[in-house]
Amino acid sequence: MAEFAADSADVAARIRACRLCRDAPRGASLPHEPRPVLRISSTARLLIAGQAPGVRVHVSGLPFNDPSGDRLRQWMNVSRDVFYDERKIAIAPMGFCFPGHTPDKGDLPPRPECRANWHDELFHAMPQIECILAIGRYAQDYHFARLGRPLPKGALLHELVRRWAEFSGGHPKIIALPHPSWRNSGWLKRNPWFEAEVLPALREEVARMIV
Repeated sequence: MAEFAADSADVAARIRACRLCRDAPRGASLPHEPRPVLRISSTARLLIAGQAPGVRVHVSGLPFNDPSGDRLRQWMNVSRDVFYDERKIAIAPMGFCFPGHTPDKGDLPPRPECRANWHDELFHAMPQIECILAIGRYAQDYHFARLGRPLPKGALLHELVRRWAEFSGGHPKIIALPHPSWRNSGWLKRNPWFEAEVLPALREEVARMIV
């Protein structure tokens, strides 16, 4: 087993100084200067595990500081102050830097360097996490597998979200969520059960984690 540092602050500092996707990339180099974005602590019991920062977050350095973040905070029923209180809520995406755009102006997938070099060590250093909000399939596949609960082959996001209680068991609990991007507004309209069934349970869990 790999030897990992025990201190989350040390791991976070090394992640923020990381330039692997520019200097030793797996594939094409990052098309801009890296700016790793994460917020963690040794006390937060709730982890938001997303995909990767968008361009607005890359500019500001503050995760979910965009319309997607506004929607996520609404889903969670928390204020900005609580959301950005590192003592209560940790935020660590699968890719720490904005990966760049596709030709049609969508965001590229999270960079593989982050998962390969940092994620196992980072989450080893945060054993206090009790609940993970896994946003999108990259985060869901990684965290379920990391915790020894790999997802069924061919499982769809739709069923992971709707049947969240069946998949969330164990410690820490994992709640699968769709991305709060406004591009998913159509999905949310077609699936009213998300607001009626999933959001009340999500808000109850979040409230329990941040007391």
